[in-house]
Amino acid sequence: MNTNTDWAYRVFEPHGSEGWRPYGSDPDRWQGAITAPDSAEGAKHAIGRIVADLMTEWERTGLHHAMHVRVFLWHDEEGDISDADFVVEVRPRSDFDTG
Repeated sequence: MNTNTDWAYRVFEPHGSEGWRPYGSDPDRWQGAITAPDSAEGAKHAIGRIVADLMTEWERTGLHHAMHVRVFLWHDEEGDISDADFVVEVRPRSDFDTG
C-alpha cells in the first residue's frame, strides 16, 4: 500500500545568545510542507530536498553566503522546535573557494 506523509519544515539560523531564528531575509521562503512516501526513507527524502534547495541557493548567490543552519522537520504540521521529529544541522565548510 503506497501512502504519503506531509512533512512540515522550517530552516533556522543561529542568533547568538538568543538561540535560533528563521533563516534568511525572506523566512517564508524557507518553511513549508513536502509530501513524501510514508516510510523512514520519506523523511530522508524531504530533508534531502530542503538541503538541495539550500545548496542551490548558496551556489546561485555565491558560496561565501553559505551559512550554518538547522532544518527542522515535523510529521504533518509544524510545531515547537523542541518537538521536531527530525533536526538536521548543515555546517558548510568555510573554505569553499579554496582548493
